[in-house]
Amino acid sequence: MKKQILGVLLSTFSLAIVAQKDEVKAADKAFKKEKYKEVLEILKPLADKEAVLETKYKGKYLFLKGQALEKVGDVEKAAKTYKKIVAFEKETGRKKYTALVKPMFDGILNNLLNDASEAYNKEKNYKKSSNKFALAYSLRKKDTSYLFNAAVSSYLAKDYDTALKYYRDLKDLKYTGIVRQYYAVSKETGKNDLFGSKKDRDTFVKLQQYEKPSEKLTESKRANIIKNIGYILVTQGKTEEAIKALEEARKESPEDVNLVMTEAQMYIDLKRMDKFEELMQEAVKLDPNNPSLFYNLGVVNGSAEKYDEAISYYKRAIELKPDYRDAYLNLSYAYLNKRVAIVDEMNENLSNAKKYNALEKKMNAINKIALPYLEKADALERDIDTVRNLLNIYDALEMIAKGDALRPIYKEMRNR
Repeated sequence: MKKQILGVLLSTFSLAIVAQKDEVKAADKAFKKEKYKEVLEILKPLADKEAVLETKYKGKYLFLKGQALEKVGDVEKAAKTYKKIVAFEKETGRKKYTALVKPMFDGILNNLLNDASEAYNKEKNYKKSSNKFALAYSLRKKDTSYLFNAAVSSYLAKDYDTALKYYRDLKDLKYTGIVRQYYAVSKETGKNDLFGSKKDRDTFVKLQQYEKPSEKLTESKRANIIKNIGYILVTQGKTEEAIKALEEARKESPEDVNLVMTEAQMYIDLKRMDKFEELMQEAVKLDPNNPSLFYNLGVVNGSAEKYDEAISYYKRAIELKPDYRDAYLNLSYAYLNKRVAIVDEMNENLSNAKKYNALEKKMNAINKIALPYLEKADALERDIDTVRNLLNIYDALEMIAKGDALRPIYKEMRNR
């Protein structure tokens, strides 16, 4: 009886092997006739048995299936099938199809990345871009930059739930986005050019077309990831969760001034200027030579009408960055805003000529202090606001020649 059962099992097993062989053979014929949908139909009965397919047929089965899937446009399943071939042959020690499918897989991946980039840069279709980058990441997990691009694209598409998931995945992966860049100086132009790889850079140096090879690391994207997690949570009305996310990140990297500034920026959005100033002061201690920090402290104090404090911060920003146009502009405004109280007092003393004239002199003294800073801002970058404010001061100080020279410029800018 046992021999009979064994015989039945062996007979069934032999029939199964024959079926596998016949189906793979039939699929191969259909593929050669470019009947790709028919290939998939023929191979469909084997799909449920894929894990236990006979080794000598499994590679061919996967190879035919992957190519057919690609031909009918299902590139995701095709690429995943190609990955299965590589894993299968690595496990079994067979190398028949691995070399063939690698360029096929790379081709699918490159097409996905090109489509994603085009959707992002040309079409501005951020949802499509996100889907393509996410698919590319699912095919090659080691390239976490694809996941970062998918997160950014989802964020721009205002698909905040998806963006939040991707950003949190990046945070858990401790993704920084830091890459090493390779530079060398062109002997022809004298410019320090960026190369795509160390190998490319070194080749041109060996050819003596370039010299002075150098390297540098790009800035970390971690603070930007945390910032966007916070912004999304604020947008979703989850303020406390946003604050907690930023605080946790800062505990991990207490010396990261960018994370401090990220949290500070969030408090601006929440209109918590007291907390913003507190964090900016903390940032200044971490990075005392950063002009942007002093500029932002100037802004917050100016908004609170603490003009003397704002002036001192703007001046410090200018000391650190002598061409800081916005700092010059806001410094002039911080002085000019002091005139508001004087103007109010002048209006209360219209009938008191002596008092009125004394207040007018006081106001013009402020105009004279503010003027050189406003002129500097205008010299660095002219716009209609700097021209209009300069005209007002020139007229108030009776600087006729300067006012007459600027008036036609203002008129032309206003009529554009």
